[in-house]
Amino acid sequence: MMQVRVFSFGLMRDWLGAGAATVELPEGATVAQLLERLSERRPAEMLFGIAVSVNAEFATPAQPLRDGDEVGLLPPVSGGSARAENEAERTVVVGLTREAIDAERLIAAAKRGEDGAVAVFEGIVRNNARGRQTLYLDYEAYEEMAAKQLNALAQEARERFGIRHVTVIHRLGRLQVGETSVLIIVASAHRAPAFDACRWLIDTLKKTVPIWKKESFQDGAVWAAGEAFPAGMAVDAGGAGHES
Repeated sequence: MMQVRVFSFGLMRDWLGAGAATVELPEGATVAQLLERLSERRPAEMLFGIAVSVNAEFATPAQPLRDGDEVGLLPPVSGGSARAENEAERTVVVGLTREAIDAERLIAAAKRGEDGAVAVFEGIVRNNARGRQTLYLDYEAYEEMAAKQLNALAQEARERFGIRHVTVIHRLGRLQVGETSVLIIVASAHRAPAFDACRWLIDTLKKTVPIWKKESFQDGAVWAAGEAFPAGMAVDAGGAGHES
């Protein structure tokens, strides 16, 4: 027998409970078999559309598990200090922070003389959602995995769109109305790739980076419904217990 540790995030905490759960499985059990075990006393429908990570990497249902693995149950995502990659040129700056995001400083730091365009997306906490007044938002993340995903997205954007610089900073913790939740900055020689990369980054971040949002209103709180994971990442609840 072997033991794995299971972590749940966002609304999955309501399904499994807060904190890590230790699950005992036969040697060589797969992700799918773990999900089947977890759903024995819980509604399996909660597993539909989630993604699963093993040791902070996305995993398939057929992936075998090993003793001591850390498994994350990741519902569709809502969508430390900023960390620079390639510090000499600062071509990529990504980070998770619990401090206010200083957009003006980061935009100024991203600019270079060879840039002809800087495109910026700044996500702001608005004062209403679904016809209700918003009091505040709480963001949480699978931080180790989210940091890896942010860096991978930034690097892919540079290669895909031929841009010089990318900054992606996401706020965690409690945010008040008017505060910045996410900041994306793209610097490029030309405006078209800057616009395209900025749009691709926020759209892809919202679907793949494990960050979740809980909205608090005057009459209660709810986890924000996330966008579906891309094909190949999400678990099919109907086949969660079967290898393919």
